[in-house]
Amino acid sequence: MADQQSLVIDRRRFIQTITGVLTGVLGALGPLSALAPRRAWALELHALSNAEAVDLLAVVRTIAPHDGLDDAAYALVVGALDADAASSSDTRELLAAGLAGLGPQFAAMPEGARVEQLRAIESGAFFQNVRLKTLLVLYNNPIAWEHFGYEGEAFSKGGYLLRGFNDLKWLPDVPAAASGPLPLA
Repeated sequence: MADQQSLVIDRRRFIQTITGVLTGVLGALGPLSALAPRRAWALELHALSNAEAVDLLAVVRTIAPHDGLDDAAYALVVGALDADAASSSDTRELLAAGLAGLGPQFAAMPEGARVEQLRAIESGAFFQNVRLKTLLVLYNNPIAWEHFGYEGEAFSKGGYLLRGFNDLKWLPDVPAAASGPLPLA
């Protein structure tokens, strides 16, 4: 019985020690997790290969460059293009040919070289298709809205009138004389 009681006490102490250590480790990792550059995301592909998706992500990021915007926002565009390619063989062929024309190392190129390469094909169907999808998908998702400070549409929130539409605290006060003559009443 004494051996069982000492085991219980040792077990309790062990659990208390482990709990304390884990709490300390998690507490120490809290600030470190804030240093992580981006959240993790995954994209399930149906028509594109992983290499094509990486190059397409580089194309979309080059077309609409926004420092600090999470790659997940750009991945939504790649997902939409992948869905289009899965549903249409013409779109799949257009994307495959366009990406092949950019070369196998497009994503690894410096941004200036990517811009020049895309400028050379900007009037083509591949670029225009990707550009249009980028505009439609990238700027219509909550990840990008949060980055840009857009709160979303106002109708469901009661409109703009009572939500700061006339709040011009960020502008300096203008003297009345600067407004010009007052209209006759």
